[in-house]
Amino acid sequence: MLRDKTAVITGCLQGIGRATLDIFAKNGANVFACCQHETEEFAAHIRSLMQNHQVEIIPIYFDLLDDESIKQAARDIQKAKKSIDILVNIAGMTRDSLFSMITMDQMKSVFQVNFFSQILFSQYIVKLMLKNENCSIINISSISGLDGNPGQLVYAASKAAIVAATKTMSAELAPKGIRVNAVAPGVIDTPMTAVVPEEAMDRLLMKADIKRKGMPDEVANAILYLASDMSSFVTGQTIRVDGGIG
Repeated sequence: MLRDKTAVITGCLQGIGRATLDIFAKNGANVFACCQHETEEFAAHIRSLMQNHQVEIIPIYFDLLDDESIKQAARDIQKAKKSIDILVNIAGMTRDSLFSMITMDQMKSVFQVNFFSQILFSQYIVKLMLKNENCSIINISSISGLDGNPGQLVYAASKAAIVAATKTMSAELAPKGIRVNAVAPGVIDTPMTAVVPEEAMDRLLMKADIKRKGMPDEVANAILYLASDMSSFVTGQTIRVDGGIG
């Protein structure tokens, strides 16, 4: 589905980002795999993907809390002299706390990673997409950003901002041949949800029609659809992948 296309994916080290990297490689995409830091396990995984699927995967390491680091990452991608077809903004963080307890530092750090850095990085990468037609940007929101969730005020607000940005980016970039959509995952089996207390997790899952956690590859499949030409008339949308929790 993505043969001969080149993608930039953030958050590739684990969870939904890792699953998206895997499924893009399986579908023939060359990928700039962006992570915060390098590990031996991740380097070995990249080598395995390249060998098994005959694609090129270039790791890019940078810190979303550092604007200069983001800018340098974009420069490194530009230096590779490859036109970019797809951008997937997956990297994110949460600092769960009740409304009355959240601190300004927590709010600033979550918004920096989940929103400001995403917009800044997208600005740089879009410049590399303008040479192509039929490009796609996929942002990762959350059902918390659509429905709210007690104890996640700042995370929910940052993910709601992503939904609004997706609609605005779609309106501005569609005339340039770039579609922009978002995916809003529900409760997914990732390191981020592993720290949720069992009682709270059970309450969440009871709200869903499919009463289990989703798997990262189930979200990655939705991202694959939005990245591919199968969604050529889909833009400005936020697709829930939540097992019916809404």
